[in-house]
Amino acid sequence: MRIIILGCGRVGAGLVQHLSLHGHEITIVDSDPSGFARLAPGFHGRMIVGDVLDRQVLLEAQIERSDALVAVTTSDDVNIVVARLARLIFRVPRVVARVYDPPKAEIYHRLGIQTVTTTAWTINRISELLSYSELDPVASVGDQVEIVAASAPPLLVGQPISRLSHPGESQVVAISRNGKTFLPQPGTLIEAGDLLHLTVISATLGRVAAQLRH
Repeated sequence: MRIIILGCGRVGAGLVQHLSLHGHEITIVDSDPSGFARLAPGFHGRMIVGDVLDRQVLLEAQIERSDALVAVTTSDDVNIVVARLARLIFRVPRVVARVYDPPKAEIYHRLGIQTVTTTAWTINRISELLSYSELDPVASVGDQVEIVAASAPPLLVGQPISRLSHPGESQVVAISRNGKTFLPQPGTLIEAGDLLHLTVISATLGRVAAQLRH
């Protein structure tokens, strides 16, 4: 994936290293060039010095071609503003913002922005959220439950939603179909073009993604 990371502090630099090792194409942006000293010597991605809220800087980072954007600057307000720009203006498919003030997270979730909080947990958490292309993160509920959206895979068309429901692990809680969203019954059949909304225990995201992949 082509991923833009905004902010080259401890978390940003850690994400660059982690995601680069997994073969992603990384562009890192920071207003302070000294932050790039945190990057590993072998980093071969792009480094851009500039204000992350500057449209020209974002265009230089090729935001319109990016698959994901991660905002991990030191400012909650900057992170959420640029995340909203990425989501609504540039239509970046996957957007994650770091939040230092946990009470703000609920507000951001309502705006459609996935957030992460604690420092030690952030790098692994963001990497996990970006890893499963089949799942579009919608919101986190506490530290262990995710609400995700996924397009109905062809192999599951005509099958009941119970195929994706596993007690205590994952459940289809809503389906968007033909412009309307409804709460399904256990026997509701999946149709082509459905957008499935699931609640998933974080530890089982990989299994759910694999099921949707096949």
